[in-house]
Amino acid sequence: MKKHHPKNERIKRRYFDYLKEAKRMDVSSVDLVAASIAAFEQYSNYQDFAKFHIEKAKGFKAHLYQQRNATTGNPLSKATIHSRLMALKAFVFWLAGQPGYKARISYADADYFNPSANDSRIATARREKKVPTVEQVRHVIFAMPDGSDVEKRDRAIVAFTLLTGARDNAVASFRLKHVDLEARSVFQDARDVRTKSRKTFTTFFFPVGEDVEAVLGDWIDHLKGKLWFGPDDPLFPATKVALTNAGLFGAVGLSRDHWKNASAIRRIFKSAFEAAGLPYANPHSLRNTLAMLGERRCRTPEEFKAWSQNLGHERVATTLNSYGTVATNRQGEIITGLKAETIGNGVPNIEIEELAALVARMLKKA
Repeated sequence: MKKHHPKNERIKRRYFDYLKEAKRMDVSSVDLVAASIAAFEQYSNYQDFAKFHIEKAKGFKAHLYQQRNATTGNPLSKATIHSRLMALKAFVFWLAGQPGYKARISYADADYFNPSANDSRIATARREKKVPTVEQVRHVIFAMPDGSDVEKRDRAIVAFTLLTGARDNAVASFRLKHVDLEARSVFQDARDVRTKSRKTFTTFFFPVGEDVEAVLGDWIDHLKGKLWFGPDDPLFPATKVALTNAGLFGAVGLSRDHWKNASAIRRIFKSAFEAAGLPYANPHSLRNTLAMLGERRCRTPEEFKAWSQNLGHERVATTLNSYGTVATNRQGEIITGLKAETIGNGVPNIEIEELAALVARMLKKA
């Protein structure tokens, strides 16, 4: 049975290079595209892409709807199917312009990978996320043990994430020199830190409590004073694994190496939330927590712009669209409050000109 097609491998390599270099896609995103193309190849028995026909696209769509998740055994979600089909659509559209393929594949052929309009709406619909409150995250932090070096580090990781809203992959790559406790800030330098899209920016600690800042400060003092860490050493070093007294491999302290990815940080969050008796909240969800806090704390468009910039967003609209969805219960409170603020004739008790000017300023800044 065929496992690959040499000609397909060559053109795929060119496409992946195009995605990384021209489209500036992250390696992890390219890997997802590669998996979608590989699934289509397997379905078509590794036929030459130049022999692509729209019936193959239609057949593969039907094939995906019959597939099941290998872990849960449930049918693939609409979102999963949608992302795989969109990856293939983009690939075939690109193929239609390549020598050796453009005479056989038209740009319109790519459209046959489109799922139905209803399935697309289901797959791309925004749904309310379960986001922990600042109080819940604080409860987790101060419920975490801090006896050993590893425990101190784990607690500091959760505190740092709440203070900065940094993404987990960035948290895994920070160095001591990036934190300025006196200025209450973190320099997310893309030369060293694995920030999203390799953006460089400064984040000031969000107002979530001086005691949370103290957890981070104590950890940095411990690294410098007790473990003799220097500016270029990791802020959150990986766990050192070696043979224990029981003759088994296990954690024996901290190394001086960075984590290669954020998997360990997500495990730390999972264990901490479970130990505190709360549903698991991944590190990224704390960005939603902070965005919701900003919606309540910020009183002017300028303040919310600063809050958004602190999360690493160049535009306020990014914060509002990605993280700023108002929770359903809060939505009800706001609408009820607006009803209570109306005057006798049913007109809101606010000057129309003032409201219009405020909206205009927000749109201009966004």
